[in-house]
Amino acid sequence: MKAAQPSAQTILVVDDERAHRLMLRAHLEDAGFKVLEAGDGEQALKLAAEEPLDLVLMDVVMPRQDGTSTLPRLKALLPEAPVLMMTAYGSIESAVAALKAGAEDYLPKPLDVEEVLIKVQRHLKAAGLARRVRDQAERLAERFDFSALVGQSPPMLRLKETLAVVAPSEATVLITGESGTGKEVVAQIIHQNSRRKDGPLVKVNCAALPETLLEAELFGHEKGAFTGAVARREGRLKAADHGTLFLDEIGEMSPATQAKMLRALQEGEYTPLGSNHTYKADVRVLAATNRDLAQAVKDGAFREDLYYRLNVVNLEMPTLRARGEDVVALAEQFLVRFNHKNGRDLKGFSPAARARLLAYAWPGNVRELINAVERAVIMAPGPLIEPTDLPLALQEAPDHQEEAHLRAGMSLSQAERLLIVKTLEATGGNRTQAAELLGITRKTLQNKIKEYGLPPAE
Repeated sequence: MKAAQPSAQTILVVDDERAHRLMLRAHLEDAGFKVLEAGDGEQALKLAAEEPLDLVLMDVVMPRQDGTSTLPRLKALLPEAPVLMMTAYGSIESAVAALKAGAEDYLPKPLDVEEVLIKVQRHLKAAGLARRVRDQAERLAERFDFSALVGQSPPMLRLKETLAVVAPSEATVLITGESGTGKEVVAQIIHQNSRRKDGPLVKVNCAALPETLLEAELFGHEKGAFTGAVARREGRLKAADHGTLFLDEIGEMSPATQAKMLRALQEGEYTPLGSNHTYKADVRVLAATNRDLAQAVKDGAFREDLYYRLNVVNLEMPTLRARGEDVVALAEQFLVRFNHKNGRDLKGFSPAARARLLAYAWPGNVRELINAVERAVIMAPGPLIEPTDLPLALQEAPDHQEEAHLRAGMSLSQAERLLIVKTLEATGGNRTQAAELLGITRKTLQNKIKEYGLPPAE
């Protein structure tokens, strides 16, 4: 037999037939695994309490303590280790009972060794990925308060991971993305987790002020510098000294103001309007825009040198349609907020309403979702939000129960949901068969069905 490597994953084989255990041990060790053996459920529980295990292969029918009665206690000891039950051929009832009790999969006897190895590798890979995602989320949570960034979709996890690296630095950050994606929230998180967190966070909307007023707002002005300047006034740069200056919609800044901002970034100096004096300001600048600044540079509408000075680190905010699996989690958070604001006590969203939330493309991103949930909280007679309580655009979103096809622009979560629907239709609703066709565990499929608001099995 091939000796397992020191770092090999450990598999526990639980079977009362010694010859069967030895056969499995030989094949698993040849594949590079470390293998432990138990003759019944009682021995399995003892080993599970003493040894770190990565996966368990357990027979259903055994003397003294069988697999079905052992499974709940085993899962309590090994919540992250997949358990694959081995059942006699044709004993589908035992397999179904084991899956309901928490097993990830089953293998019919007599065993097909190739199928055993394929399923073992697949479940170990899935369990490892789940651990990495959880560990990543826990590491980020320990260092930063990301409560304002709801969601565990891949784009959001990547964003949080980048923020964890960028926030403590002094780098200038350009936050880009469509309107309503949460650029200002990200700016706040960067400031709160920076070395300047005890200093001020000063925000300026560059699109909200005409050119002269924006320049005066940023750099300050002397009395009489322009019509209406009846007194001297400090600018936002001065207010942000030893803190952070957030320039929202910076793509709307005029060329003259861009030139002065470039000097402030490069030299830490600025001159108020109407003044001959130069002042120092120690600020970290965060900028945001929904425009394509690189294209604006090519068009001559934005200074190239300022663009590169701002774009030391670029954070691209994901659209809501690219975060499909986060939509319901966000909606539920906003439901709590607007319940409190409006004195309501709605319990959640009906499956049909969740389906509408997932089906919609959300051109207005998170801001549009906030408005949709607030309207629903106000309109819903309760206790659940129904599709008719949502804005008309969502009510008219295509129903996932209707015929649908993969199409360009569909998010990964929408495509995954459609694939699950079609696979369940093809298997007549048989979740075990559907999970096998999809290459996932039945438990994962059950979680996906719940996540996407699909109807439960009849």
